[in-house]
Amino acid sequence: MTDAQLAAHLADVAGQLLLEVRAAGLLPARALGKTGDATANQFLCHALRELRPDDGLLSEEEKDNFDRLSFSRVWIVDPVDGTREYGEERTDWAVHVALAIDGRPVHGAVALPGSAVMLRSDQPQPVPPAPERLRMVVSRTRPAAEAMQVAAALDAEVIPMGSAGAKAMAVVLGQADIYLHTGGQFEWDSCAPAAVALAHGLHVSRVDGSPLVYNQPDTYMPDLLICRPQHAQLVLDILAGD
Repeated sequence: MTDAQLAAHLADVAGQLLLEVRAAGLLPARALGKTGDATANQFLCHALRELRPDDGLLSEEEKDNFDRLSFSRVWIVDPVDGTREYGEERTDWAVHVALAIDGRPVHGAVALPGSAVMLRSDQPQPVPPAPERLRMVVSRTRPAAEAMQVAAALDAEVIPMGSAGAKAMAVVLGQADIYLHTGGQFEWDSCAPAAVALAHGLHVSRVDGSPLVYNQPDTYMPDLLICRPQHAQLVLDILAGD
C-alpha cells in the first residue's frame, strides 16, 4: 500500500468509527466530541506506528514527541477536525491524515464522513470553474477580519463553514473559491488539506506568499491561503495593501 493509499484508508476507517460513535446516541455534544477524538486518535496512531514504524508522528490528540524532528518523513493527523461540528451532528467536520516529507505536505487525505466524501492527493480531479462572483469560506464562529476585508474588496460571497478541512475541500470541490485564514491554526489543521489542494493544482501558501512548512518545533501556523492559482496574487495584493 502506498503512502497516499494508506492515508486515504486510515482517514476512511477513522471516519466510519466516528460515525458509529455518534450514531450510538449515548453522549451529549461535548462528551461526544471528546470520545470521538479519543477513539479516532487511538486507531490512527496505533495503525501508523504499526504500519509505518520508521516514520515520525504528530497528532493533535497526542502529547508532542519532539523525536519527530529527527525524521524526514512525519505523519501529521487530526482525528477530528471540527470537534464542535462533529458533536453538534453537523456535516462540516473532517478527518485529516497526511505525510510531510522534509517539511512539505506530500501525501494526504481528507475525509468528510458526514457527507460521504473523500479527497485524496493521489486521485486529483479537475476543480470546477469559478463563477463570476467569487465565494469565500470563513469560520462560522470566528471569521477573520482579514478574510472579511478581502471578501469586501472582491465583492465575494461569504460562506460560513466549520472545520478547516471542510473549508479547504470546499475549494477543491468547486463549492467555494478562496479559503483565507488568519486566526491561527496548528500543523494538523492544514497539512492534509494542503497536500490534497496542491495535488489538485490549487495555490497553497502563507498570506505573504511563502510556502507552508511542516514538522517544525513550534506547531503553530498563523495563517494560510488556499485558492485557484489565478486568484492568488489578487488576494495577496489586497492583504499587502497594494
